[in-house]
Amino acid sequence: MDFLNPRALRWKIAALVAAACCAVAAVVGFLVHDATRERGLRVGTDRTLTRLIAAEREYDRTGRAPADIDVRSRDELPEPLARDLATFAGREPEPETGAETGTETGSPDTGAYATWYDADPPNWFWMWGAVAVADDRFLVVRDDMSTEVRSLQLLDRSIVKSVLAALLFVVPLAALATEPINRRLRHGARTARRIADGDLDARIGTAGRARDEVTEMASAVDDMAAALQHKLENERRFTADVAHELRTPLMGLVTAAGLLPEDDEAAGLVRDRLRALNALVEDLLEISRLDAGAERARLDPVPLGELVADVVRRTGTDTRVGTVDAEVVETDPRRVERIVVNLVTNAHRHGAAPVEVTVTGARITVRDHGPGFPADLLERGPQRFRTGASERGRGHGLGLTVAQGQSEVLGARLTLTNAPCGGAVATLDLTPHASAA
Repeated sequence: MDFLNPRALRWKIAALVAAACCAVAAVVGFLVHDATRERGLRVGTDRTLTRLIAAEREYDRTGRAPADIDVRSRDELPEPLARDLATFAGREPEPETGAETGTETGSPDTGAYATWYDADPPNWFWMWGAVAVADDRFLVVRDDMSTEVRSLQLLDRSIVKSVLAALLFVVPLAALATEPINRRLRHGARTARRIADGDLDARIGTAGRARDEVTEMASAVDDMAAALQHKLENERRFTADVAHELRTPLMGLVTAAGLLPEDDEAAGLVRDRLRALNALVEDLLEISRLDAGAERARLDPVPLGELVADVVRRTGTDTRVGTVDAEVVETDPRRVERIVVNLVTNAHRHGAAPVEVTVTGARITVRDHGPGFPADLLERGPQRFRTGASERGRGHGLGLTVAQGQSEVLGARLTLTNAPCGGAVATLDLTPHASAA
């Protein structure tokens, strides 16, 4: 199904929307995370300084530190606190914040205060504060920041969950939102295939639609189909007109050639060329009728093996005929005869002996032992006035074209291949499913 195809346009658009949502969520999440972290650090620093100031006042008044406050020597201080306190020893600098170390220093009252946030093991998530109260005596405060850290982690998880929930909603919505565009594109593709299959009246239609890129493409395809239809109709009319105009003088020539002496070599050559010219004109007329869609099959039950054997016999060629479980099929015997005659004639003209015709069930196979069909013919199919390769012999290239057109009228399938050991193989499949296969 197209809906489940990961390479479908809807899923590419949905992937782009998902990527955009993730990018926006990542930026917003980073900004929120960073702002929340900075706020938590400020709150922890203020809390630590508040405790430190209160402890210093208590120490100045009583000479003892509160029970929850440590009194340490300089050597017992954490290295960042000791370094910052040493910087302010003997002076009172302006309050400042260590931008890279996460340490705040200052002198709110009588001493130098230092704070340091320790997020590394073994002291996870602690805010330290220290102030000098004697020559080698420091009050040290340690405040637990795990609550702020857990809140930050919970915020991160909430952002991730929100993004995933949004994606579960946005991705299907984006896929559904592209369905109108996909439906229009599929309709355009189906119409283009109908045009390629010969339905030149098919149009995508752009009436009442907004002038977007899909509408522009549909309009261009419709214009192309109209131009193609006009050209093909002109070509079809020209071919039919030329063939009809040639019939009258050709009949006169045939009549005149009949008055020539039978034993004259030149007269025989003229009659031979007139027969070829007459066959060409009849082929052109037949092709013009096939192109116009004026041909209709008249189906009758036909014993296929007997029909093919009789047709090959009447060609007057040295052709082997074999049957294997030949069936009685509902078909138009006149059109089958036309196809078989053209295939056998083509095999003798462009291939090499022996030419073999085999009827198997409802399938007719004509094979020669010549150079085989050229690659261009196998790839593109029969083309008018092209035999494909010089080694295939001379001819106007209409025989296979007529056979192909008549097989389409019958609803049959004509397949052209080359045998592995050499030679061209043409297969006419008259089974009811052949045209749909």
